[in-house]
Amino acid sequence: MAGLALALVVTGAPAAQAESAPFKSDGNTSAVARTLDGRAITNAKIAKEVTDYWTEERMASAVDLTFARSAKGTESTERVAKPNGPAGAVAPVAPSIDTGGDVGMLLNESQAVGKVYFTTPTGSRASCSASTVASGKRRLVVTAGHCVHQGSGGQWYSNWQFVPRYRNGSRPYGTFVAYSLTARTAWVNSSSFAEDMGIAIMNNGGSYGLKVVETVGGHGLRWNYGYSVSVTALGYPSNLGGGESQYFCQGTTWNAGGQQIRMYCNMTYGSSGGPWLQEYNDSTGYGYINSVVSHGDNPGNGQFDGPYFDNDIKSLYDYAEGLSPA
Repeated sequence: MAGLALALVVTGAPAAQAESAPFKSDGNTSAVARTLDGRAITNAKIAKEVTDYWTEERMASAVDLTFARSAKGTESTERVAKPNGPAGAVAPVAPSIDTGGDVGMLLNESQAVGKVYFTTPTGSRASCSASTVASGKRRLVVTAGHCVHQGSGGQWYSNWQFVPRYRNGSRPYGTFVAYSLTARTAWVNSSSFAEDMGIAIMNNGGSYGLKVVETVGGHGLRWNYGYSVSVTALGYPSNLGGGESQYFCQGTTWNAGGQQIRMYCNMTYGSSGGPWLQEYNDSTGYGYINSVVSHGDNPGNGQFDGPYFDNDIKSLYDYAEGLSPA
């Protein structure tokens, strides 16, 4: 996607924007999720203010801004392009509740994939794609690093909300508001494309007041599985359906230089953060997350890249799980 990094350009911050105080651990960084006016989202009352903010009209107005690939993100040249440990996996999990079935599911549409909405430091509204992932505490949503933080010299986003299986304004499982945001430090400090990974820890919410993975289930996760794997990429591209429903691409990945993988796909803006799934199963709506949409070339008629999932994603996953409330 020519000169495109499927990310957001924002500069400056309003006076009300409170700076978070992120802390770091083993190459990971986190911050408490906040409202647009800088308040920490620490209870259900404040979380409801976020969902109330995201009216249908505001969600419809959210856009995906971009920056030139050469101007921001950096290619990974620090390591030889290879796995940095043994292959590992977390298995997918089904919901903990019976929602009565969902006859509205489409082919290659997952209830564990959804649309993300957030506000930038200047107060503008934006969106990305994301997906739930299985974990013991059932609170994690995986996306791109640039969907939670601006990258080098930037800030964390606010009013962060996840809508699983959003379609044309419909929220079949309700909405979930972030409790905390995490990303790889190399993305936060240096906009490294090889580290363009983010995980949001979610408050209880949705239509049933439960945890997000309890409500919609969660994809599995794989790391160190090599560079050439078959995947299904899911997301909400603005060039296909106006970002109002899920679309997919399928193909085999290859090394894109450094610790990145690439695949052919015609999805553009809005698909940022969407999962690349190994062994995606249409009948269950689950697979194994093997990367996320980061950036690409030749918009809508080419290919895009994602970070290669090695030990770094497992480190971020463990870090986010450790920060999650019970």
